[in-house]
Amino acid sequence: MDAIRTRLRQSVSLHRSGGVAMEEEEAGGGAQRVEEPSSDITALVLRGRRGYRRAGVFVFVCGVIVFTTAFLLAYTVFGGRCHSTQVGGWGEEGWQPGGGAKPPAEGGAGLYLGELRVMMRKLLQDEDIHNTISRVSRASHPPGSAEGTSLASEILRRFRRLQMDHTWTESLYATLQFPHRSQRSSLWLVDSAGLISEQIPLNPADFCPYSATGSTTGGVVYANYGRPEDFNWLKSSGVSVIGCVVVMRVGGGVSFAEKVWMAERYGAGGALIYPDPADLPQDPRRLGLNTHTAVSEHVHLGSGDPFTPGFPSFNHTQFPPIQSSGLPLIPALPISATVAAKLLSQLSGPSCPPSWRVRLPYVRCVVGPQFSSGRRVKMAVHNAMTPVLLNNIFSSLEGRDEPDQYIILGAQRDSLGPGAVKSGIGTAILLELARTFSAMVKNGFSPRRSLLFVSWDAGDFGNVGATEWLEGYLSMLHLKAVAYFSLDQAIMGDDVLSAYSSPLLVDLLDAAIRQVEHPKHAGQTIYSQAERDGGSWRIMKPLYLNSGAYSFTAFAGVPAMELRFTEERAYPFVNTPLDSVSRLQEVLGGRLGVTGRSLGELVGEMVLRLAHDHILPLRITSYAQTVLQFSAQLNKHSAELQSRGLSPQWVFSARGDYSRAAETLQRASDYSDLHDPTTARSYNTRIMRVEYYFLSQYVSVVETPFRHVIHGRGNHTLSALTEHLALLTSDPGRFDEGRFRRQLALFTWTLQGAANALNGDVWSIHNIHT
Repeated sequence: MDAIRTRLRQSVSLHRSGGVAMEEEEAGGGAQRVEEPSSDITALVLRGRRGYRRAGVFVFVCGVIVFTTAFLLAYTVFGGRCHSTQVGGWGEEGWQPGGGAKPPAEGGAGLYLGELRVMMRKLLQDEDIHNTISRVSRASHPPGSAEGTSLASEILRRFRRLQMDHTWTESLYATLQFPHRSQRSSLWLVDSAGLISEQIPLNPADFCPYSATGSTTGGVVYANYGRPEDFNWLKSSGVSVIGCVVVMRVGGGVSFAEKVWMAERYGAGGALIYPDPADLPQDPRRLGLNTHTAVSEHVHLGSGDPFTPGFPSFNHTQFPPIQSSGLPLIPALPISATVAAKLLSQLSGPSCPPSWRVRLPYVRCVVGPQFSSGRRVKMAVHNAMTPVLLNNIFSSLEGRDEPDQYIILGAQRDSLGPGAVKSGIGTAILLELARTFSAMVKNGFSPRRSLLFVSWDAGDFGNVGATEWLEGYLSMLHLKAVAYFSLDQAIMGDDVLSAYSSPLLVDLLDAAIRQVEHPKHAGQTIYSQAERDGGSWRIMKPLYLNSGAYSFTAFAGVPAMELRFTEERAYPFVNTPLDSVSRLQEVLGGRLGVTGRSLGELVGEMVLRLAHDHILPLRITSYAQTVLQFSAQLNKHSAELQSRGLSPQWVFSARGDYSRAAETLQRASDYSDLHDPTTARSYNTRIMRVEYYFLSQYVSVVETPFRHVIHGRGNHTLSALTEHLALLTSDPGRFDEGRFRRQLALFTWTLQGAANALNGDVWSIHNIHT
């Protein structure tokens, strides 16, 4: 036993002398000092502690190795989610991405989304946007004019200089309406005998395209904005507009076409539309309209050539003798605030509601229809229909993996005035994004899907060029068009962003506004600024009739969006001869280029995601929420409906089927194998058709072109169904049971059809009703 103890002491002493030698040398000038353990037990404890330390180090090293191996494995498996391109350097400007992953080597992995963002931001240029707006808006350039033709040729040349994969034009003849060359539209005051007592001067260049021609004479009724609720108020107050000339204000969320249609529906003989200082600034001390300026806008309740509704106006088409039901039957004219004040100041009759009050001098707010002097108004419209050759200009970058799927960006090119906002902004951002993405492709970017850039003609006449193209390719677009971004009127300020959009694009927008800096608030993203101003949810707004995006969704079933920066104070010059680049710059405080670049970057962010992601980032469950809100309204009237033999159960069932099908497809696509092109293609095909599934198959595209049951117009839509349902409580006598039954059936089967289509194969669908 003594021998064993002696060995232990020696081994411990040797180990400690070796283990502490370095420390002793550093601390004591090289003198070595070895402390022996005071007992055998102490030695064993020390040895155990050293064993634990060794084990701990071993476990730590093993943990690092396992973690590193797992990380590299995950990176390899899931890295494909972030890849978007094949090879290439960063190119012409010699820029290399700093930090993060190394730039891809030739034949190796692709560029990443973050790197593509940085590349895009570097390539976008303020100066090009400003210069293009100045060029486009230097003079009026209506369709078919020499200036319009010159501008079209210049844009075609600019596309060709970018060396895109494909650049071409498509021509078509459309029927447009212009002021008559020899006869002027006029406005008179006439006495009780019908004799002209005074002619009111008008600007001969001011007109409403597609107005009915001819003359009418009658009293004058003031109808506020010409909304349905405004005409309902007049009717409830005992004021008849039958045979009268109705005066309405610009704005109120209602287009000129909708105002004239409402006036005609209530029996008016004519319509006059003016800009009120309460809506459009006309203060001579600040930037605004002068009181002698009118605002012009087309009055066709629709889009495209109204003489070829539902089919294209391509050359050599044999047109049947038919015209759009949206053409008005009454004459309409734009007038200035000065003319409106002259008319409204002479009215007598009931006082108007407080919210209708105008800001015209010497005008006491009454609704008419009589003049205090006993006089009446006579108006005459002399416009002429003219066939015009239109040219849409296209340029594309072909996708690598799914070239037959298109992400489309478009802008109106024409304008009846200078059109800095109306056509200049959109054209400038379109060309700048085309230049930027073309340069990105040269620097290594290879989009999965094709990018299509389009300059549309005849936008001032109701998006004629774009709609005719949609009509010509309607049978294939729902199979190929992923989304459309309208760049029209994108900048009227630099403070508040609005997105008029299909709900399918809400997630795409939400991600983009978190990435882009606000043009007015440096250091803040658009998202963070919107949250400070009351919530980013305020950005999303429904599509509206005159939007450049509306026809893509409501007519063709393609998810579409139109973005716009505005100010709290309205930009007053749109659709006037004063819409110039100098006034736009003054409104923006000289930040036109910066604001244009911010909006271009915002659109570019969304285009990058759509061109990059394996699975299309569209929120296909969004419509389930819309229908759920309607279902709640139906439920409130369930007892009343059932007493009439109408059961809402079919709608509830269809909504449930759609919701389950959309959620199932969303989950399946989220967890799919991104490296299996067949699977990704299958999911994308179903996702990109969701909008198309909401086009009613039970109405005629000729008679009811806007067939979308959520965004469209007509008795088949959810809005019409909701309005009819409200009559059960507001006016039961007007509730038409047969009509409601038909509306409910058409909507229900459209929704059920969308659910069936999302389910996929027919053997996956089980429609069992008991």
